[in-house]
Amino acid sequence: MKLITEINEDIEFFVEQKGDNKSMYINGVFMMGETKNRNGRIYPHDILMNEVKRYNTEYVDKNRAFGELGHPEGPTINLERVSHMIKELKPDGNSVIGKAKIMDTPYGNIVKNLINEGAKLGVSSRGMGSLEEKGGANYVKDDFYLATAADIVADPSAPDAFVEGIMEGKEWIWDNGVIKENIISKISKNIKDAPAKNLEEVKLRAFNSFLSNL
Repeated sequence: MKLITEINEDIEFFVEQKGDNKSMYINGVFMMGETKNRNGRIYPHDILMNEVKRYNTEYVDKNRAFGELGHPEGPTINLERVSHMIKELKPDGNSVIGKAKIMDTPYGNIVKNLINEGAKLGVSSRGMGSLEEKGGANYVKDDFYLATAADIVADPSAPDAFVEGIMEGKEWIWDNGVIKENIISKISKNIKDAPAKNLEEVKLRAFNSFLSNL
């Protein structure tokens, strides 16, 4: 399974006030189906909506749907980097409209300050899944798993390379309900990146690491 991220720009930030309390929110299109996006990927309608339904049941409805500031390197939510909580996620045709509350966390306060200074931000969905190439596009298959519907990211108009994070090339697996990087992928990268003078030592450590994971 590959880590899959998609940037969406059609969002707005607004403030709701109840009495003396003010809260900042994100609102807009978080994900889109049946449309080839800038990364050449297509999310079939039924696959996307079924996963949104699961995510709502398991996360949004239980106040467990968090997002982070920036581009995390894997599919796991890092609580120390959480900046917002997704409060609503609902289908609208082939689009998924979301609403998220910016939280009073260290990273949430960074987001608030950026917005107050006029920064242009976007949201990026993050999930895992297999891809099938058909007709010049990569179709997301029915093993798609949504990790978060929205991370907050900078420079949403950047080239595709900005979206294609280094971790998208790695394989991820389930291990007793925990998402882990595939040990083979990790070992291969360590060997590939090793300096020539340390190559044999790295290979030996990699072999021992592989044996310990059997």
